[in-house]
Amino acid sequence: MHVVLVEPRFPANQRQFVRALKEVGATVTAIGEGSKGSLDAELRHLLTHYEEVANVCSERAMLAAVARIQRHAGIDRLEATVEAHMMTAAKVRERAGIPGTSVRTTWLCRDKPAMKEALREGGIPCAASTGADDGDAVRAFAERVGYPLIVKPRDGAGASGTFRVDGAAELERAIALSGVDRPGVSVAVEEFIEGHEGFWDTLTCRGEVVHEFACHYYPNVLEAMRTRWISPCFIQTNRIDAADGYTELKAMGRKVIEVLGIETSATHMEWFFGPKGLRFSEIGCRPPGVRAWDLYNVGNDMDLYREWAMLLVHGRPSQQASRRLATGIIALRPECDGRIVGYEGLDAVRHHFGHCLIDWHLPTPGTRTQPVEAGYMANAWVRLKHPDYDALRRIMTAVGEMTRVRARP
Repeated sequence: MHVVLVEPRFPANQRQFVRALKEVGATVTAIGEGSKGSLDAELRHLLTHYEEVANVCSERAMLAAVARIQRHAGIDRLEATVEAHMMTAAKVRERAGIPGTSVRTTWLCRDKPAMKEALREGGIPCAASTGADDGDAVRAFAERVGYPLIVKPRDGAGASGTFRVDGAAELERAIALSGVDRPGVSVAVEEFIEGHEGFWDTLTCRGEVVHEFACHYYPNVLEAMRTRWISPCFIQTNRIDAADGYTELKAMGRKVIEVLGIETSATHMEWFFGPKGLRFSEIGCRPPGVRAWDLYNVGNDMDLYREWAMLLVHGRPSQQASRRLATGIIALRPECDGRIVGYEGLDAVRHHFGHCLIDWHLPTPGTRTQPVEAGYMANAWVRLKHPDYDALRRIMTAVGEMTRVRARP
């Protein structure tokens, strides 16, 4: 099978998809924005062919690259694993006659108002929502639904560009900052759902869930990405197969996959559970970010990159999740924006929890800090493991309390 992968260099774990495809017997071509000469030795060894384009989000450039490849060899799959590349890849697949996730499914997995409308019609509980092309539409939704609300990009990922709105003054600020009154700008406006937040990730094959994993956020993402003093984390549970634990979540997730027409793909679905029960939030037809698959691999004694490749190339799984360990990541925030000057508490973490460490990332003193809203891996972070989920959560809380990332403006 000949598989073309979009952009093999960035983010850093993209090469793992190339490696996995090669290991399961695929011929691998890549299309990327850098020159062929800039590929490192490992990628040059793994790739049979490489095409350079100015912009992998340009449908015209990507279609031309695919046409050049097809003059020499047929293409069985064209795959993208980064949210920003998904729609371009779907449109090129459709125009070039290559199998894979459809434009309709990709659009429904990116356009949040359309996504929720389709899922509500399918009987899946979602927040009230709408798409808005100007401030008046946002105000009308607020008047109809009430506060609090969420205003965010229609096709955004994570909490980037997301505003919680608790009243009229905050609504006006969100309208101004989102730019929705500018020509061509559209936003999603949603009822705020109270409750605990987590995510459910899968690998699917011909519409059937083959592997599934569930994670919990502490605290919820919007609070985590707005509050510097918090050391936020997410934890993969190893209890997802418990008889009374995640049955409702699994059923909802499978219904979402069915309604959206997802076939053979990775998925990443966010959910809330609170006073109104379980509610769907949003889904991406792609692997999760923040290298969550690395945590799943450690906790389940498997290689999900290889398993993804097996499903694409051979249409069948080859591994089974062990559920041996709970795993998680905790973000360690600098005390202010500026440059990192040092760390406190790391020796204590090694002493007390060295047996639980997977790895950590500690930018060297002098490194410029990234803003809090840049995410869990923007600055320092620690990844940990433990056989007991509750014990791991306590350990991660302790790590956050013990460590300090010192910085100066």
